[in-house]
This record gives sequence, structure tokens and C-alpha cells, in this order.
Amino acid sequence: MASFVARRAFSTSVRRLADDRAKQQLTQESKRNPEIFILGGVMAAALGGAGLYFGRSPTTATSESPVLKAGMPWETESSGKYKYHPGGNPNAEPKDAPSAVNTVIVPNVTLPKVRQAAASPERRAEFATSPSLSDEHQARDSKPELHEKYNKWGKDGYP
Repeated sequence: MASFVARRAFSTSVRRLADDRAKQQLTQESKRNPEIFILGGVMAAALGGAGLYFGRSPTTATSESPVLKAGMPWETESSGKYKYHPGGNPNAEPKDAPSAVNTVIVPNVTLPKVRQAAASPERRAEFATSPSLSDEHQARDSKPELHEKYNKWGKDGYP
């Protein structure tokens, strides 16, 4: 049974390839519609041009500016890996870019007063028993140095 199917399949394709009728139909169709060749040429040129264009530069940006990488950051006093030119001027001396993990610059921020009651259970009990004492501790525990530490807006070395 398998040999019959294979013999029949191969003989049909050989007969089809040997048939002159298929060539004759193709020739007749090209004589009847000659604009197909022109349209095919235009499509091939358009696809070839697009392939050439996107093959050369698929994703370039005009406003892209290079970032300087520190060659050996362990040999410098910088804490970050990257440097930048202040104001985007390549002639200016590069500055260390702050690390996004460690430094956050938030403009015009006044940090709230911080209570350290959450740190020790004894102090929590102290606040719960005396409301006037909690106000006193809150005033004493406010941290203006946190504001100085984290609010870098407008200070030297920060944009």
C-alpha cells in the first residue's frame, strides 16, 4: 500500500513538471496582464530599499549623548560609576553622577519631625502614659540634620 501511494505521488509531480500546458498558461497570463511585471518590480524595489535602510541603522537617535564611564572607579574618590558634563557642555569638566540607589534629590522639601519611639519599647510605654511627655520628646527628637542630609536642592555640587 505504501509503495502504491509513493509511486502515485511521484509520478503525478513528474507529470505536472513535464506538462507544457502550465508554461503556456503562464505565458498567456503575462501577455494578458503586463502591468504585473511593473508592479512586481516596484514592490521589489520598495522592499529592497526598506531592507537596505533599516539594515544600516535600525534604531539610531539624533539626541542621544554619550555617557562617560569611569575607567577604574576604585582608583578615584568617586562613589558612582558614571560621570556627566554639567549643563550638557562637553568642554566642561565631568562631574560624578550621583548613584540612583543611594541619593535622591527632592526639591523644596521640609521633612517632618521624627519621633524615635518606634525604636525602643520603653519609650513607647513612656509616650502612652504621659501625653505632655510625648510632646516634649517629639520636640526634642526632631531631626533638622535629616533635612540637611537629604535635601540637596540648590547646594554646591547638585543641579
